[in-house]
Amino acid sequence: MRVILFTLIALFTLSSCTEKTRSFTASEIAILPKPSSLELNEGSFAIKDGQQIFANLEEQKSAAADLQAYITDTSGFKTSVVENYGASISFEKNEDLAPESYKLIVSPKKTSILANDAAGYFYGVQTLKQLISIETSEDSQNKTYLVPSVNITDSPRFKWRAYMLDESRYFHGEEFVKQMLDQMALLKMNTFHWHLIDDAGWRIEIKKYPLLTEVGAFRADSEIETWNSGKTSGEPHGGFYTQEQIKDIVAYAADRNITIVPEFEMPGHSSAAIAAYTWLGTAGEAIEVPVKFGRLYDNYDVTKPEVVTFIKDVLDELFVLFPSEVIHIGGDEVGYEVWEKSASVQKYMREHHIKSPADLQINFTNKISKYIEDNGRRMMGWNEILGKNIHADFEEKKDDQEAETELAKNAIVHFWKGDLELLTEAAKNGYAIVNSLHNRTYLDYSYESIPLEKAYNFDPIPEGLDAQYHNNIYGTGCQMWSEWTPTNADVERQTFPRIAAYAEVGWTELENKDYDSFKIALKKMQKHWDDLGINYFKDYAGLEPELKARQETESN
Repeated sequence: MRVILFTLIALFTLSSCTEKTRSFTASEIAILPKPSSLELNEGSFAIKDGQQIFANLEEQKSAAADLQAYITDTSGFKTSVVENYGASISFEKNEDLAPESYKLIVSPKKTSILANDAAGYFYGVQTLKQLISIETSEDSQNKTYLVPSVNITDSPRFKWRAYMLDESRYFHGEEFVKQMLDQMALLKMNTFHWHLIDDAGWRIEIKKYPLLTEVGAFRADSEIETWNSGKTSGEPHGGFYTQEQIKDIVAYAADRNITIVPEFEMPGHSSAAIAAYTWLGTAGEAIEVPVKFGRLYDNYDVTKPEVVTFIKDVLDELFVLFPSEVIHIGGDEVGYEVWEKSASVQKYMREHHIKSPADLQINFTNKISKYIEDNGRRMMGWNEILGKNIHADFEEKKDDQEAETELAKNAIVHFWKGDLELLTEAAKNGYAIVNSLHNRTYLDYSYESIPLEKAYNFDPIPEGLDAQYHNNIYGTGCQMWSEWTPTNADVERQTFPRIAAYAEVGWTELENKDYDSFKIALKKMQKHWDDLGINYFKDYAGLEPELKARQETESN
């Protein structure tokens, strides 16, 4: 009798201490971007206080620390990372998995994240974060943190999944940049394209040339509302990042598997630098940092050795600050008039048998590409660096001669404008391409121009490109140009929720994409943005009937 009573007490005690778990339905699973495959099983795994996380490799520990921090922030539970087997949460090496790929295996007793590199472990954690469900008891006194039992195998479609922030027009600051990096990481985006240098402001400290920030980082006023509005804010604007801040942000990004690619515009969009050092320009005229946005037409005088030395000096400091393999040199919208009017530039072109300003630009770009390559990096630029005139619609560019000089093959071409045949031709010629076609990926465009569904349906691989050239399409980026978004809230509204659509464009294979399921997952992500106070555009669904009507009209 004693034995029976003892057994009953033990069973009662055990059952009362067991965490309540449940099985989940498929409709409750919401992950952005959508994984390659997901199998839902019975039961769930409970996150508990005092749980141990097994991670014994250096490449696992950053992801383990990220998971630890998330569990603490979400539940208040403390966890510990251990190097002995038997922990209920485990990071495990799987050498068969490709870079950035992972497997997530969750059962009621154990959660395992398998990968072959730091990125894979990290992305497994990002998926796990999105799976955690908070269950509240009927009396609202207790919360249980459950993960559905799943088997997920996942890998990215493209290796370049970027978000670009333009801080030349408006300086947004370190805290905001880190917020954006956090959201990119959750969405498995791996490249932060940082537009720090343009006409409107120079935003990075360069030790050898202090006037770049003392003068070039500040302007007296700012054009507002829209192009050529004739209105200004009436307020000065400025700001820049010190090199110590840059190092901190680069490290912060690296912890989230994000590479920061800096953009140093050349030879055009250089007014802020010329305002600081007049001798950099072709016209030889002292200017101030422009108040008006748009295309401005004094360029670096690339025929002067001292100007080329300046550019290389700046690049040398960028090499130290940014470990990225890729350095973006812009190269877009270069106005050739100032070179055409310069006697010294024309003399240089004759002496070096350079036929046109477009050839001069390619000649200069190839030299910079070689210098970047000699320093163990790779040059990237907007697709004007191919020497094609994609701006015949601009009055000042309509008669520009196209270059005969060939762009260096090692360059990465960042396609943003022009006939898609140019992209196809470049891919066939062996160039690496990042496809950021402006009328599909520019976040400064209105939601009427690029509704959420249009963003979601963008395919970086153009229709008709032979499969043998698909590997030359590295991926895509979405661009947040900030001429008309002076505040952080303005940038957020233009970015969110479309950044989630572009994240899935970059990660998810075409056959797995489904806009309806994306919108369901997006609802959960919006709750996360609400909790953070992010100002996102909420009425995207209201634009969809208009888009469909427009598509039907165009097809007819």
